Amino acid sequence: MRHFAAALFLVAACGCGRPAEHYGFIARLGRDTISVESVARSGNTITSDEVDRFPRVRQRHTQITLGADGGIQHLVMDITTPSEPANERERHVVADVTADSVIMTKSDKESSKRWAYASHGALVVAHVPQMYSLYELYFAAGLRQLAAHPVTGDTVGLRQFYPDREFDRFPLHHATVRSLGGGKAEVWHDWLAGIGEATVDSSYRMLHYSGERTTYKVEVTRLDQPPDVAAIGAQFAAKETAQGGVSQLSVRDTVRATLGGDSLLVDYARPLARGRELLGKLIPYGQVWRTGANAATQFRTTAPVTIAGKAVPAGTYTLWTLPRADGADLIINSQSGQWGTEYDARRDFARVPLQTAKTDSSVERFTISMPVTDVHHGTLVMEWGPFRWSAPIVAGGGEPPAKR
Repeated sequence: MRHFAAALFLVAACGCGRPAEHYGFIARLGRDTISVESVARSGNTITSDEVDRFPRVRQRHTQITLGADGGIQHLVMDITTPSEPANERERHVVADVTADSVIMTKSDKESSKRWAYASHGALVVAHVPQMYSLYELYFAAGLRQLAAHPVTGDTVGLRQFYPDREFDRFPLHHATVRSLGGGKAEVWHDWLAGIGEATVDSSYRMLHYSGERTTYKVEVTRLDQPPDVAAIGAQFAAKETAQGGVSQLSVRDTVRATLGGDSLLVDYARPLARGRELLGKLIPYGQVWRTGANAATQFRTTAPVTIAGKAVPAGTYTLWTLPRADGADLIINSQSGQWGTEYDARRDFARVPLQTAKTDSSVERFTISMPVTDVHHGTLVMEWGPFRWSAPIVAGGGEPPAKR
């Protein structure tokens, strides 16, 4: 009986008894579509056609063979990147997973490279940021292993490899899947700042995925009918060409001002509202916000200034905000140059209250400005959606922050 139960698990794990399926996924950032995917699955074989713009448009045709444990055994992926030079536009990726290793080759018209990574027998999956058939495999492989070995607890570890060019210099990284019960599960991995959550059915099909608690604020829905990926991909590529090339989802910008003959600069990323609810939802109350997107928002002054009554010496800082239901605080941090998820409260130089108000009309792209009233006075202003935060700036300041 024990051998029969083990065999039954292996059949369920590889999906051999599952009828052929055709479905898809669509990922949205607010009201904007970020990726679409058409998937066909027959037993332990998955064929995917996918396109995303995150931010560079990429089209992928992928064939995957799963192992008995639900992890990837063999992957072949052809990637087309219309904005790349002709000799790098087409890329062919082959990955084979053995009992203890991942062997991967990536080739284009210029060259071919091969990697060999030790997996130490772990479940292995592939990571592409906006390809959600791969996320479905994270959850399915992890949850099946937990179901087969309930004494291990509610969390299982996986290893992930990377087909995309940006990840060529990185080895295998780690991921975990955690069962929440009731058809809910969480995923964390080394490239996901935060925790993603999925709803799955009894066969571990991913019905919905939310990146609300991550830096990828996407909402992903399963489609019963596969989308026309070729047509949507052509639209994405045409739009990319029409706007003059690749454009970041949250473009980087700078704002400058002169007070008392000295220079002030803010360097920040500008996310779009995209129809999303901002305060209390996208920007949670009671949590420090990076005040933009991507890298931390930088503030530089060549001379001392006073911000909301606090003397700030000449130097480079990062600006963070702490929103509340009844207002918001500006955090001036003495660390600079870090990514926007790397806030260190121990490096705070000052926290000052912001003046809060409503904007006259909804501001689609997050905007920081520093309007100047006279030679010595200005205002730091942050506007997005319906809210406006501001703090007075006056030329002149105090002693530099203590070294820590």
